[in-house]
Amino acid sequence: MAKEANNDFERRANHLLRSIRLCGGCIPLHRLQFQFSDSVIQTLLDRELVQVQNTGRGFLLEIAEDF
Repeated sequence: MAKEANNDFERRANHLLRSIRLCGGCIPLHRLQFQFSDSVIQTLLDRELVQVQNTGRGFLLEIAEDF
């Protein structure tokens, strides 16, 4: 059961990465609050696959440059 939950979590993380790529490499963080859990976003941040940028008017989640 734990392995199935982990696969589901990985699938959601990969879906988030694809969504960001389809939006041009960055997406406003507030648009993700109802679609993805904080833990999925935090996992991608911990793996350094994405980064948060403060635009002064909000926050963007963007693909890391070295990824």
